[in-house]
Amino acid sequence: MRQGDTVAIVSPSGPPDAVLLRRGIGRLEELGLKVVTGEHVLDRQELDFLAGPDAARAADLQAAWCDPGVSAVFCSRGGYGAAKLLDLLDWDAMRAAGPKVLLGSSDITALHHAFAVELGVPTLHGPMPACSTIAAEQGPEPESWEHLRAALFGTAPPVRADAVLAPGRAEGVLTGGNLSLLASLCGTRYQPSFAGKIVLLEDIGEEPYRIDRMLTQLLQAGAFAGVRGIVLGSWVECRDPFPVLRERLLPLGVPILAGLPVGHGSPQLSVRLGALGVIDTESCSLTGLFRNGEQAR
Repeated sequence: MRQGDTVAIVSPSGPPDAVLLRRGIGRLEELGLKVVTGEHVLDRQELDFLAGPDAARAADLQAAWCDPGVSAVFCSRGGYGAAKLLDLLDWDAMRAAGPKVLLGSSDITALHHAFAVELGVPTLHGPMPACSTIAAEQGPEPESWEHLRAALFGTAPPVRADAVLAPGRAEGVLTGGNLSLLASLCGTRYQPSFAGKIVLLEDIGEEPYRIDRMLTQLLQAGAFAGVRGIVLGSWVECRDPFPVLRERLLPLGVPILAGLPVGHGSPQLSVRLGALGVIDTESCSLTGLFRNGEQAR
């Protein structure tokens, strides 16, 4: 992206806080970006956990993606509801619009995965404009902000891990995201397959037994068949998930890094899903190889 590009902010999941959204818009404008918002970005459904009806949220997302004047589509926040849009989007029209940047995390994992399947474009897993990482009153979290800026306008530096669970080196397209969302896609036309890929896993507020259940579901569905490597992001408010993670993932016999500041929590660094990446346990890092508009395949 370049200064002067236009970013559209939409709410495909939960309703954002208006104050946080306003701050987030201001901070994106400080980067030299022009910001527009979807018609329904601040809508709130009666049940209070969706940013308006499914059809309205899908229409905002599709209109932003198909607008030739928009260079990037940023999701305002996560929450719940992105998966409900997958059958409502006109993928042919969005494919014809060509590649651009999609930014989001958490519940937006459903869109990351579907965009890779339907459009073959890399997407950016990172902090969102109506979340405290960017929109806190005292300012954005510095490391997250600088890393996002580098990811948008150039090449982000490697993401360092805290620990090596299984040694080795692996190269492949980076995929994955929020574990709960990945498990929820099992049995759908977007069922995950990590064959030949490096998979990112993270979550928030899940007890270890539920993490075990979701990993078991993905393993029994064959999602991990042929996986090349695993990177484990943040596990906020999940007590200690690592005994479960070791038990379920070490038998796969692939390199595994843990403790990457990716997902929830702070700092929250940005990684490009659907693009080539390398995990190297000697340097304890995940490095992106995304260059010159390469698309996910």
